[in-house]
Amino acid sequence: MKTLIMSLIAVASFQFSFAQENKSTTVAPTHSAIEQEVIQLSKQKWEWMADKNITKLEPLFDNKSKFVHMSGTWKKDEELDIIKTGRIWYKNAKIHDVAIETFGKTAILWNRITLEAIVRGSEVVTEFTVTETYQKQGNGWKLLALTFSSVRDTHQIQK
Repeated sequence: MKTLIMSLIAVASFQFSFAQENKSTTVAPTHSAIEQEVIQLSKQKWEWMADKNITKLEPLFDNKSKFVHMSGTWKKDEELDIIKTGRIWYKNAKIHDVAIETFGKTAILWNRITLEAIVRGSEVVTEFTVTETYQKQGNGWKLLALTFSSVRDTHQIQK
């Protein structure tokens, strides 16, 4: 009897911890399917940037896209070259908050992140709010603009 009770407690504990783990890793249910699609694409973009995966990034970035960094603003080809050569290596973007708004075929996404990067040979950790603008073109989304805004770690995105 004692063994049966202990087994039931173990199973219940496992199910509770599994449910809690799944709950924390899902996209908020208040987001529409389109918003979830763009949020997921943004997360993939951070992974592709960390992996220096130019093959995946090149078709994502619109030919007229702009990238605003702390040290300057440039276009698609320069951003891809920066990633490819490792002048900036986006090692890891830890996403804390996400807010998104859609306007027809346009989506604007705000991520509050902690970015671990190698910049000009120096390892840096910086808090940013990153504003990303996407546009639905054909069957997929294109990134039109990406802007880094340096913020404090207590900065909150109002949703």
